[in-house]
Amino acid sequence: MLPSVRDVLALPVLQNGALQLLGSSSRLDLPVRWVHVSEVLDISGLLAGGELVLTTGLELEKEPGLTASFVASLEQAGAAGLVVELTGKRERSLAALRRAAQGTTLPVAVVQRRVRFVQVTEVVHRMIVAEQLERVEHARDVHEAFTLLSLENAGTELVVEKAAELIGAPVVLEDLSHLVLAFSAAGHPATELLEDWERRSRTTPSPAGTARAGAEDWLQTRVGLQRQLWGRLVVPFGVDDDGLAGMVLERAAQALAINRLAERDRRELSQQAQAGLLNTLRQPRGLDEAEALVRAGALGLKRSPLYVPVVFRSVGRQAPAPPGPGSRTGSSTRDPLAGQEEERVLLEQLGRALKSISGTALTASIHSGSVGMILALPAKQLEDPTLHRLANALDRQPDSVSPGWNIGVGQVRSTLLDAAAGIDEAAHVAETSATLRGARKPFYRATDVRLRGLLALLRNDPRVQQFVESELEGVLQAEAHGQGGHLDLLAQYLDSGGNKAAMARSGYLSRPTLYARLARLEELLGLDLEDAESRTSLHVALLVHRLRTV
Repeated sequence: MLPSVRDVLALPVLQNGALQLLGSSSRLDLPVRWVHVSEVLDISGLLAGGELVLTTGLELEKEPGLTASFVASLEQAGAAGLVVELTGKRERSLAALRRAAQGTTLPVAVVQRRVRFVQVTEVVHRMIVAEQLERVEHARDVHEAFTLLSLENAGTELVVEKAAELIGAPVVLEDLSHLVLAFSAAGHPATELLEDWERRSRTTPSPAGTARAGAEDWLQTRVGLQRQLWGRLVVPFGVDDDGLAGMVLERAAQALAINRLAERDRRELSQQAQAGLLNTLRQPRGLDEAEALVRAGALGLKRSPLYVPVVFRSVGRQAPAPPGPGSRTGSSTRDPLAGQEEERVLLEQLGRALKSISGTALTASIHSGSVGMILALPAKQLEDPTLHRLANALDRQPDSVSPGWNIGVGQVRSTLLDAAAGIDEAAHVAETSATLRGARKPFYRATDVRLRGLLALLRNDPRVQQFVESELEGVLQAEAHGQGGHLDLLAQYLDSGGNKAAMARSGYLSRPTLYARLARLEELLGLDLEDAESRTSLHVALLVHRLRTV
């Protein structure tokens, strides 16, 4: 950090001059940006702020009456302080300086023995340059640390932990719905850090740049690329140097954005071949069925009358949540290497299961956390038994390795290319099945997932999150400020199809009370609840809002 006025006045070169502080000491901790030596009284136009001014005061000795205006001009120009050398019998100048110092908060000091100003400037400027060099070196270390994490495609948790380590304070990463994706407590209790997080976050505005904002004075920066923002990094506590902390946050945000775009997934050669073919089959670009069958046969897929697209989607492990209302993190502890290991084990289990039933399939990872399969079937009646055998094979995986998998099944097809085109449908079913209520099934088909599943699939899209925040902004802000009950009232109104009489009966409310509450709800939302399109839009937004932690 830059030396303060107090640090400079404590230097031996000034203390040896019998230094005496006049007037207020309230601004002694202000930083000194530079040292300026001058004998000219009108120097305010030469200062940029933060300078410590050194002078012999000979001009003030000639006209002591100008002392007060001289000191006031320095304060107005943003000077850090004033040191005047008064040697010999200069009682008039000393008395004038005392009177001027009493009317200002600018630190004013005098030295009564000869001081070589060049020594003062040399020492202070060396301190300033050393501080600047330290900042450059720190910036280089920060750059190298996050560049390495980007090259290693490090997980979100590692990036956030490195940021907290470099800043020396807790760091939290949240999404656009104000849910915590990852955090590093940096020695603070997690319950204290995340207590009532969503409400506190909603009441803290997000500035365009890296800055502090809100009643709690959070230091923060946005995460994402220009118009594709998807979160923000927050330092909820005070730090010694906001500039350095802000630089770390910005580099961490860049690393998170790069890692989110990058997808590096190491596979064995056989799996690479299957993955390449599966991708080609999904986007054939002139590939006909005959060639597709030949190429698939070369990788072990037997020709069959029927083919079934299947996708296995990892349920994932959720990070343990600290107790309290702010404990929902919604983040996964799975890193890329752990995900690759889980997929490898799954592929081995599926291979053994297929051998036990003399079945064949093309199987490969289609993206992180999802494994696609085209299963060859000799007959339609074998579809369910085969799928049950595959599901049972997953149930027998060791808990220490398997995170659990949802199985999505597409429609049975008579051609290989049609089955490959159905992989996207199966992937949708596999991912959205995690949001369905009721007892779990061994596998799911498209008929099992409807609107709720579709919204669950889209809930992490920043555009959808922005839609939810826009639709429910008034209600969510009211809830964040302690005005509860509006979300529940909106849900009851929408579930009842807008039937106020039914709501009054089911909620044991009088109609006047209910109408008053609905009027307040309309005021918060800024729309007419009688409008059918508005109710539909609100219903979709509310469903996504309640699915956001699934």
